[in-house]
Amino acid sequence: MRSTRPSFAGSRPSFASSRGRRRILAATGLVAALALTATACDSGDDNAVDKPAATGSGASGGDKLEIPADIADKLKEHGIDVDDWKDGAWKNWDKDEWLSEAQDFVNPVIEDLWKPERMKSAKDPDKTISAKDASADQGVSDPAPAPVTATRENTPYHDNAAPVGKVFFDSPEGSMVCSGTVVKDPRNPGRSNLVWTAGHCVHAGGGGGWYRNIAFAPAYNDLGKSEAELADATQQEITPYGQFWADWASTSNEWIQGGSDSGGAGAAYDYAVLHVKPESGSKSLEETVGTALDVDFSTPAAADAGTMGAWGYPAAPPYNGLIMHKCVDRPGRLSLGSTLPTMYRIGCTMTGGSSGGGWFRVIDGKTVLVSNTSIGPADNTWLAGPQLGQGAETIYDNMSKEYGDK
Repeated sequence: MRSTRPSFAGSRPSFASSRGRRRILAATGLVAALALTATACDSGDDNAVDKPAATGSGASGGDKLEIPADIADKLKEHGIDVDDWKDGAWKNWDKDEWLSEAQDFVNPVIEDLWKPERMKSAKDPDKTISAKDASADQGVSDPAPAPVTATRENTPYHDNAAPVGKVFFDSPEGSMVCSGTVVKDPRNPGRSNLVWTAGHCVHAGGGGGWYRNIAFAPAYNDLGKSEAELADATQQEITPYGQFWADWASTSNEWIQGGSDSGGAGAAYDYAVLHVKPESGSKSLEETVGTALDVDFSTPAAADAGTMGAWGYPAAPPYNGLIMHKCVDRPGRLSLGSTLPTMYRIGCTMTGGSSGGGWFRVIDGKTVLVSNTSIGPADNTWLAGPQLGQGAETIYDNMSKEYGDK
């Protein structure tokens, strides 16, 4: 499973820009400007599966210098002292200390934890699906697609793919990285603080619990600089919009209970929504970035979905996680079992680190998020993502309803 170990047929799709700006992907005929109005840089159908979605929750400080009382109380319920946590107790991954239930998510801000060098050294989770698993239930799976070479996104990212960014988190294996997308909050138009990513970027699945110190950095490395060029880069150059810490997180019960290093039974439900707050400042994520995307829960069949594009920051070789890439292809079907929802699959050479990155298609001239990168093979020739149906919509709606205005 590709995580970041802790990775448009029909009408011509376009990512509408509030600046009126559009760019053409010549190789595919897609209009692919994800971006959008940016503020100043400084600052399956769950395929008739009716299992309930689980919502995890927690809160971090609006003031990065202190942790709100409710979070302190939540930590104390599990025998964890707030000061000890900030001083490094979060590094204790003992099973008795690793909070795993949906309601146990806590993610207090630790000031200046994600410094530039720590961000650059974060690894991909390097989870891949085995060839045996990939061929499961071929009766409803299409042949593996031809590889599509990932291409670099145009810079600056805030003008071309503003909603896309990197999700950083800590796991028992160290600092890890995924990709994510700013999505709209239906109950807070124009002021969304929601980020779409993969379930395995926030929770270890059946073998563990919630990851820690989860933060989102939109338009990471905005100018697409090389590692050498970033050697002396400031935090501003690496994270032009700043950092947004997750204070609430939601993923599916299916991922929490059945997710595994190779995807497992949870792969078809491998999606998550974060509610975030800025490490400093008061503007919402959408106001800061200048845009957010709608989420499409109609789960069109692969044959009817047209062309899809996957965006993300691949971090495993031959990539280094510093540059945003994209792949565009017509999706096929991938089923990992007769009782599991069919997943979308496209050809793509992006590696781990691209996990959680959004998949986009165009509906009536409007770009929407339709899936996210979940799993891929060891030879990095394709990516698969879940269909977003009723379960995913429930998680998204609950996040907006319960936490959107917090």
